[in-house]
Amino acid sequence: MKVLWTPQKKQTAFLERGEDEVLYGGAAGGGKSDALIAEALRQVHIPNYRGIIFRKTITECRELIDRSQALYKSAFPRAKFNSTKHIWTFPSGAAIVFASIPHSGDKFKYQGQQFDFIGFDELTHFTWEEYSYLISRNRPSGADTRCYVRATCNPGGIGHAWVKKRFIEGKEPFKTYYEEYTVNGLKYKRSRAFIPATVFDNEILLENDPDYIANLALQPDNERRALLDGDWNSFSGQVFSEFRDNSEGYKSRRYTHVIEPFEIPDGWRRYRSFDFGYSKPFAVQWWAIDYDGRAYLYRQYYGCTDSPNTGLKLEPSIIARRIREIENEYEQGRRVCGVADPAIWDASRGSDGTIINMFEREGIFFEKGNNARLAGKMQLHYRLRFDDEGLPMLYVFRTCKPFIRTIPALIYDNTNPEDIDTQVEDHDYDACRYFLMMNPLASQKKKKQIDMEFNPLDL
Repeated sequence: MKVLWTPQKKQTAFLERGEDEVLYGGAAGGGKSDALIAEALRQVHIPNYRGIIFRKTITECRELIDRSQALYKSAFPRAKFNSTKHIWTFPSGAAIVFASIPHSGDKFKYQGQQFDFIGFDELTHFTWEEYSYLISRNRPSGADTRCYVRATCNPGGIGHAWVKKRFIEGKEPFKTYYEEYTVNGLKYKRSRAFIPATVFDNEILLENDPDYIANLALQPDNERRALLDGDWNSFSGQVFSEFRDNSEGYKSRRYTHVIEPFEIPDGWRRYRSFDFGYSKPFAVQWWAIDYDGRAYLYRQYYGCTDSPNTGLKLEPSIIARRIREIENEYEQGRRVCGVADPAIWDASRGSDGTIINMFEREGIFFEKGNNARLAGKMQLHYRLRFDDEGLPMLYVFRTCKPFIRTIPALIYDNTNPEDIDTQVEDHDYDACRYFLMMNPLASQKKKKQIDMEFNPLDL
């Protein structure tokens, strides 16, 4: 028999997995797309089998379609491809669709449909809302099929944060993890795993193009670390690439923004910043400023469910009461200056007066924050910058997990490249901006030491 395609070692590891969801990749050149296209063929001998592979746009999908033309037609000469609907139909009657979701609302086009296999190429280009809705279409289209989801991606993109949280963060590669939930008194569990791969796992690519690694190595630092090394803490389009969570510096506080918690001295000024959210998360942050003007995020109250970028849907009065409880327990009468999202002064945001009125009735007060987006963004850049001794002007206690997770994952807006993409989980960032604009810092230029064998100024 003529062999058309043989999986390499890491591709085999991906194809062998039996979990409900498996993510494959993490760096460029790992042979991800080939593995995904091949996986979709697994059940085409079953007449009622329906598979679908998504890319964000149909233009991006064309590369997958071209590759499928080479593999599918050779393996199944009687298979037919509809170039208008982008559907492969196989001799058994099974079908594989290539589809795109250029806009979030396009996901509803698949309402009422079912697919035994769902694949996502470049999963980090999709939002959590798109992914979670589309995998709800992962159900049997008939008898004798198995339903599961497979995805590939590189770090970066609008979905970077939720993909990292779901498959990468705190999880070991190749290990199966289970998510348990209860519906109508019945317990269910869903499994998932991550299979890492880099260009070094693709021997065929390196043999055909030995210079490919050099091309990746020549990329800017962030993009190189993401595409060559599969570094999920660095990627192209990252806004605050200077943010560092370096555990070796937790105690020395050098070349890291994340540090060990400590008791805040009574003489330091204290602040509470707030970004409101209902269906989206809300963020409450407690900050302190030392005598040198250095800021410390020492406590958080973040209103998010286990699903990424999904709020707790708490009424403002409930949030206010919880803030009061926290401050009664930990601040113990110390003065805390509040600053908040200006939108909570908008009378149209609540039926029982403005949101700020609800907070004030509970004894929680805020000043109206400065919502200058670009100025606030630059303030964070200024404070994250390390001086010659490796000291920044902003620290975060390692216990403030939401801030540490979401700030490095922020990306630039495609239409406004100087600003943050507001579709990502930016609530901690917004609360931080309000605090920083209340305590602006001038741009600090790093001093450069020039060593000279002979300096005429010494004469």
